Amino acid sequence: MSILIYAEYAPEASGGKFKKVAFELASYAKKVAETLGTTVTAVTINAGDVSELAKYGVDKVLKVNNDKLSGFTAKAYADVIKQAAIKENVKLVLLSSTTDSVYLASFVAVALEAGYASNVVGLPISTSPFLVKRTAFSNKAFNTTEIETEIKVLGLAKNSYGIFETPSTLTQEDFNPIIGENDFGVKVESVEKISGKVSIADADIVVSAGRGLKGPENWGMVEELATVLGAATACSKPVSDLGWRPHGEHVGQTGKPVATNLYIAIGISGAIQHIAGINSSKVKVVINSDPEAPFFKVADYGIVGDAFEIVPKLIEKFKAFKAQI
Repeated sequence: MSILIYAEYAPEASGGKFKKVAFELASYAKKVAETLGTTVTAVTINAGDVSELAKYGVDKVLKVNNDKLSGFTAKAYADVIKQAAIKENVKLVLLSSTTDSVYLASFVAVALEAGYASNVVGLPISTSPFLVKRTAFSNKAFNTTEIETEIKVLGLAKNSYGIFETPSTLTQEDFNPIIGENDFGVKVESVEKISGKVSIADADIVVSAGRGLKGPENWGMVEELATVLGAATACSKPVSDLGWRPHGEHVGQTGKPVATNLYIAIGISGAIQHIAGINSSKVKVVINSDPEAPFFKVADYGIVGDAFEIVPKLIEKFKAFKAQI
């Protein structure tokens, strides 16, 4: 059973590098490949230097370079992955759980007549029958799913496996799939870019804030805390709806889901949709002046108090700690 991964690459305008999820996906694929006694092939779209993938176990890269694919279009990207899978005669296709990959996963599965399991959180429990563990009910439970089709598609949940270096000898091949005009029924009109130093998608730590900050003029301390921690900034839905922060920073079930190692929520009460979207984060810290805020029920650590007093003190302590390292 050969394994194919789609290694997402940020375009030059967004840094020109592989997204962190590509390395986690490669690490996961390598471990599964060792179990199955096979190799890992990655397909990339308009990527630059792909040699870094070798550090995480990728044996072969199919490099697709096509100006028509400069903007993400799910159907076209799925067609590329389908043709790569057929070319390599793969039986297992691995995708991440980014917004783009979740969107194109169903297209890939239909095109390959494959069974698809999303939100996979561990290595296959069994390969015969093929069983995987997945999250369910907005990360409140787990289920075991069996895929019976010959070709299988898995969507790996972010931060569920980790990144591990397993160096391999990498071969590269230019790949020119046939792209039809019917693949471009949906066109990208514009892309909203976030100017923060760390993107939410790649962040290990996210500092998020809500209406408890009282206005956009108070966001400086959130950004300062994020800078000290090397974190991304985010916000709740009401904050983005009010225009205090860009919609690209809205995290939650109706925004960007996050699964970070550390999630800090400042002045966010904890609506069920917000909690569902961040519940996969490993450690959740909540700062809120309302001791009855729903967020405290799911928090690993909670601080009841005024954010305008607590956050500056945290910044001071973190700076002092980092100065000693």
